[in-house]
Amino acid sequence: MTRKLFVTTALPYANAAFHIGHMMEYIQADIWVRFQRMQRDNGNQRQVHFVCADDTHGTPIMIAAEKEGITPQEFVAKIAAGRPQYLDGFHIAFDNWYSTDSPENVELSQGIYRKLVDAGLIYTKTVDRFYDPVKGMFLADRNIKGECPTCHAKDQYGDNCEVCGAAYQPTELINPFSVFTGSTPILKPSEQYFFKLSDPRCFAFLKEWLNTPGRLQPEMVNKVSEWLGESGEKLADWDISRDAPYFGIPIPDAPGKFFYVWLDAPVGYLASLKNYFSKQGIDYEAFLNDPAAEQVHFIGKDIVSFHLLFWPAMLNFSQHPIIDKLKVAVHGHLTVNNEKMSKSRGTGISPLRYLELGMNPEWLRYYLAFKLNAKVEDLDFNGEDFVARVNSDLIGKYINIASRCAGFIAKKFDGKLADSLSDQAKGWICKALMNEGAERQASIAAAFEAREYGRAMREIMEITDIVNQYVDENKPWLLAKDESKLAELHDVCTTALILFRQLTIMLSPVLPQVAARVTEFLGDGELSWLDTHGAAVYETMLGRTIGAYSHLMQRVDAKTVENLFDKPAGVPAAAPAVAAPAPAAAATAAPVAEAAPADDIEELAPEISIDDFLKVDLRVARIVNCEHVEGAGKLLRLTLDVGEGRYRNVFSGIKSAYKPEDLVGKLTVMVANLAPRKMKFGVSEGMVLCASSADEKANPGLYLLDPTPGAQPGMRIR
Repeated sequence: MTRKLFVTTALPYANAAFHIGHMMEYIQADIWVRFQRMQRDNGNQRQVHFVCADDTHGTPIMIAAEKEGITPQEFVAKIAAGRPQYLDGFHIAFDNWYSTDSPENVELSQGIYRKLVDAGLIYTKTVDRFYDPVKGMFLADRNIKGECPTCHAKDQYGDNCEVCGAAYQPTELINPFSVFTGSTPILKPSEQYFFKLSDPRCFAFLKEWLNTPGRLQPEMVNKVSEWLGESGEKLADWDISRDAPYFGIPIPDAPGKFFYVWLDAPVGYLASLKNYFSKQGIDYEAFLNDPAAEQVHFIGKDIVSFHLLFWPAMLNFSQHPIIDKLKVAVHGHLTVNNEKMSKSRGTGISPLRYLELGMNPEWLRYYLAFKLNAKVEDLDFNGEDFVARVNSDLIGKYINIASRCAGFIAKKFDGKLADSLSDQAKGWICKALMNEGAERQASIAAAFEAREYGRAMREIMEITDIVNQYVDENKPWLLAKDESKLAELHDVCTTALILFRQLTIMLSPVLPQVAARVTEFLGDGELSWLDTHGAAVYETMLGRTIGAYSHLMQRVDAKTVENLFDKPAGVPAAAPAVAAPAPAAAATAAPVAEAAPADDIEELAPEISIDDFLKVDLRVARIVNCEHVEGAGKLLRLTLDVGEGRYRNVFSGIKSAYKPEDLVGKLTVMVANLAPRKMKFGVSEGMVLCASSADEKANPGLYLLDPTPGAQPGMRIR
């Protein structure tokens, strides 16, 4: 049976831009969706539908729109217009992004309500509700704050506590106040509609539903079971109505009454799916009733009371077919340097600022994946750890494999991989992709399926270590210098690129854009998880002609990461550092300085012989990447292609004259046979040539030598 998946995430409230917590949840879900789309059941590709929507109803949006002098619909549309820059920016590929203020949501919400009425689970009673005497209106739960009656945390909303997760009535808050005016609300009577969650039928259903294996993480089953009590005595009926004025869906046959936003918001998942299916020509009802269909829902731990009590009970007693196939994946919060995110304390991260700084979105996708698991644990973003993890794993291990070997295939073999592999090469492939007699792809796939992304990333990085060990032991840069060993060079580089392709397939749910570029480079139509199994690992690669390799990803600049964090209140923001862009075909010229006066020209050095000159091997080099060096006031780190099939790392004191982004793609001249020099910041494998005046302090101009167009990396200067 082919799995048919309906994947959803929590709906963001449409009164503000996305924050980094939204991105964490959406990236987590997007990785799982991309992995599922690579899978096949009985030869058939899995169907995966990934949808979300803006949560649009409620008093806060109504008030915000009122302040701006526009309708709530116009206010929501303005917020929604800003969503794509975040989703596209972080490669989050929802199939449909919709709104809870939609005809589909009105139809589905009112339909569920009517069935709950028929089931005898809706009743009315007059209750005292909070009323803002200054604003002159009844207050919704989220318009009231106070002290949590359970854990006594301050400044909590009137429906549930974001600290302990408890759900309660707003009248249970200690020292409540209106979020609009700060006044103490008064109680006024109002007839309200209630969902009878205390009904024994609800308890019996929830007890069984929550304990269904695979439905929910064990720690969440235990927590929600505490809310149920031994026999349902802790379950309280749920006020599902709000009084006009209110921006929401009208309750049928109840003038002036609207659904509380938490009734129609979860129905928004279904409304978005129905809207998407209508555009795709897919039968919505048939999908929901298909035994192979299932919904997997990603949410944060702060809203589990709504999604694990009210929502499933609503679905079940309205006889909705998806209830038996619903699974919920709960995650923790995102902290910054082990602190709760706070703009005033300088521990906030704006995802839009991340993109504006030119930071690669796949750095964040990988870092989050490396830290995520299936437990309900908080995930901490640490700037230093982020830089070290990305630079070590993605650049130093993964990308390094292709950059060390692809050039030899192009230069020595016209871009064609070997037609066959040696037994030694096949042995290394087996060593890399097998663990204790089992294929690693199976355990990595199981980790992705279980949302144990960190485990998957660690195992993938174990493979990169083995591949780099293979390259180090076989030294293709030395083999390339011996014409008698070209067959061995071909074998080694083909094997390394076969394994690089395997790593790319396994990383593609996390690094979709890098994977797309590798697919083009290696001549693949698409990357399939089936190609990580058995002989398919290398059979389709043998004899293949591949394209030209270009650098896939640059290192993270620690200074840029520092500028990512919100500055504490009262501290002026530093000028944004600009991350080095991807390699370009050309770059702008260096800053122009005034010509040095004749008396500032340095005297000629002592005369040397031609033999002395010939000892110096000067080569044309292309600057593949250039970046600042943390802690070095004068140095830039250059990544150079000198035509030898690998990249060299060279430190140069030219920071005062050049911006890193201006040098990427340029040609220059380097001393290629200079002994490597171990420096504080790493090993420098050569020296680039610059012109300067005799007195560099008086006339500090530096001019990097720039060969004319037509020169190629590796050409010797004679």
